[in-house]
Amino acid sequence: MPSGQQARAQASAITPGRRSPEAEPPPAEKVRALFGGHRLSPAQRRIAQYITDHLTEAAFLSITDLAERVGVSQPSVTRFATSLGFSGYPGLREALQPIALTALAGSPEAREPDRRNELQAAVDAEIENLASLRHVFADPDRVLEVGRELARSVPLTILGLRISVSLAEYVAYAARRIHPDVRLVSRGGSVAYDALLQAREAGGTWVLAFAMPRHAHETLAAMRVARRTGLRVVLITDVTPGPLADEADVVFTAGTGSRLVFDSYAAPGVLSAALLQAMADADPERTQLRLEKYEQAAEQHDFFLDR
Repeated sequence: MPSGQQARAQASAITPGRRSPEAEPPPAEKVRALFGGHRLSPAQRRIAQYITDHLTEAAFLSITDLAERVGVSQPSVTRFATSLGFSGYPGLREALQPIALTALAGSPEAREPDRRNELQAAVDAEIENLASLRHVFADPDRVLEVGRELARSVPLTILGLRISVSLAEYVAYAARRIHPDVRLVSRGGSVAYDALLQAREAGGTWVLAFAMPRHAHETLAAMRVARRTGLRVVLITDVTPGPLADEADVVFTAGTGSRLVFDSYAAPGVLSAALLQAMADADPERTQLRLEKYEQAAEQHDFFLDR
C-alpha cells in the first residue's frame, strides 16, 4: 500500500498544458508589469518597491512627497519615471492611479473601517503575494519544464546563502527523497566555488539558487562562478529586478512579506514546493521507488512518532 507521501506524489501530479482561464491580474501584478524588463539602479529599485508596497497611497503622492517617503531626490524620481518610458513623473502617476483605484475598490477596507492590526496586515500582504503567484501558475508548463531539467541534473546543486539558507535547506531536504544526488551549498566564498566546480565535474548541469532580500554579493559571485563552469542557473527571488536576475538562465519571482522586522516567505515556499512537484512528475517511477525505500528506512529506524 502506498505511503501517504507516495499517494500525495501521485494525486498532486501537475497536468501539462492545462491552462486556467485567464483572470484579471491582481493590482500588485499590474504594477510589477510596469517595472519589469527594465534595468533599475539601486535608488530606482527602492522607488519601485515603495510604490508596490504602498500602491494606494503612492499613486496619489506629489513628486516631492514620494521622494521624501522613499528617501531619494526628486530628480531620482523623474529619472525612474523616464527609465520606464514615461515623459516624466506625472505620466507614471497617471498610469498608477487606475490600478490603485481598482485595488481600493476590491479591498475589504473599501467597504468597512480598517480594523486590522499589524499582524493581520502582514498576513494580508502575504495573501496578495500568493494571489500574484496563483496568476503565474495559470500556465504550469514553465514550471514543469524547469522541473524536468532539475530532475535530469545529477548531481543537482541547491544554493542558498545568508537569509536564503532556510529555503535552500527545505528544498534540498525534500529533493533528496526523490533525486539521487542533491548537494546543498549554504556557505559562500571559496567553499561555494569548490562545491560548484565539483558538481560540474561530476556531471551536474543545473543549480537552483535562492536570493531573498537583502541580496548578498556572495550569492551573485557564486552564480557567476556556476555559469563560468558551464552550470545553468534557476533563480528564485523576490520581485525586485537587478543583477541577480541578469546572471540566471531562468528566473521565478515570488514576493516576500516585508511588514514585520524580518521578511516572511509564503509565496517562495509555495513556488519551491511546486518545483519539487514538477521534479517528482518528471520521473514518476524513480520518485515512487525512492519514496518507497525511504518509507522502509523510516519504519525500520523508527524516524517518526505514531499519530
